[in-house]
Amino acid sequence: MFFLENQDLTNKKVIIRVDLNVPLDENKNVTDTTRIEACIETIEKVIELGGSCVLLSHLGRPKGKDKNLSLKLIVETVSAVLKKPVLFHEDCIGSDAEKAVSLLSQGQIILMENVRFYEEETAGDIDFSESLSKLGDVYINDAFGTCHREHASTAVIAKFFKGKKYVGKLLQKELEVINQIAEKGEKPVLAILGGAKVSSKLKILYNLIHKVDKIIIGGGMAYTFITAKGGKTGNSLFEEELLENAKEILSIAQETGKEIILPEDSVASTDFDNNDKIKTFKTSAIEDGWMGLDIGEKSIKKFNKEIFSSKTIFWNGPMGVFEKEKFSQGTNAICLSLKQAKEKGVNVIVGGGDSIAALKKLGKKEWVTYISTGGGALLESLEGKTLPGVKALSNDY
Repeated sequence: MFFLENQDLTNKKVIIRVDLNVPLDENKNVTDTTRIEACIETIEKVIELGGSCVLLSHLGRPKGKDKNLSLKLIVETVSAVLKKPVLFHEDCIGSDAEKAVSLLSQGQIILMENVRFYEEETAGDIDFSESLSKLGDVYINDAFGTCHREHASTAVIAKFFKGKKYVGKLLQKELEVINQIAEKGEKPVLAILGGAKVSSKLKILYNLIHKVDKIIIGGGMAYTFITAKGGKTGNSLFEEELLENAKEILSIAQETGKEIILPEDSVASTDFDNNDKIKTFKTSAIEDGWMGLDIGEKSIKKFNKEIFSSKTIFWNGPMGVFEKEKFSQGTNAICLSLKQAKEKGVNVIVGGGDSIAALKKLGKKEWVTYISTGGGALLESLEGKTLPGVKALSNDY
């Protein structure tokens, strides 16, 4: 793969696949500009190297052309965030689109219409990909969040740019972060995995148990492991069909000298919706009729010991039902501990919607070293998969 440093893009029309799939409110105003901010570095680098920028992106999941999901809605916001004028064209293929691009001067930026207005985009259609390729001389993928999809603009288009395709600055950072978690992070490396179900993280667990030194398991998924070890978890969520997988992962950890760390205690309630009754139990001895919905003080103390003795930490998934105030203490405590670890020089990486949402809820995104833009792409990478959008940038694709 080729990176952007020291490339000569003088007078080149540079297609940049970015991820501008931003949230909109009922008035079609952008409510979070994080994804726009994430592509600033690549756009500025292309302009610095002498090129003009042709931005390709999607917004939502339209079924054909839909004015409510037009990228025209966000042009002003993109321009404001980039602090540069951004032109817009109402299509992403065809002679008119090609003409609009041909008129770009060096350093100009144009945003093309939503690529998902065409069903050929998600189908990875080769002819549609070729049509997109006619918009530029060079191709850059900087949309890590869509790299796990073999779509036209994220993977197939690269076939038409042999020797003229590059890794964007954001994508480069994300690949480095994955490498830090799974291969070359300063040891000891700790993974903190939470969320409701083991099934959503099963492949990650099988892969990471061979890569990291320790794994903390919290949230609902912990109860499947507690049950696999013979504990009583009351009415807590657990996946009976995955008990053998949990036992196998625990066995692998023991055989390889790795450590799976489970909650010591749980804050529980008798009813998910009516939380008047709350009681703390030893996690392996939760009474019938009670369900664990957060980690308790002993668990927080136990987890903190591991956090403060690690050098690289990856966190994905909350420790409980953090959306409800009564069961947010465990997740909030982990956030605070990660802040303190970062302040001591620990590399703290966060990925996954709920973990990011927990940080945003506290208004403290700066508490960690790096927040991945990936979501599904990050998780599939940590499962050991090669992402189509990344593979497409290799020299032999």
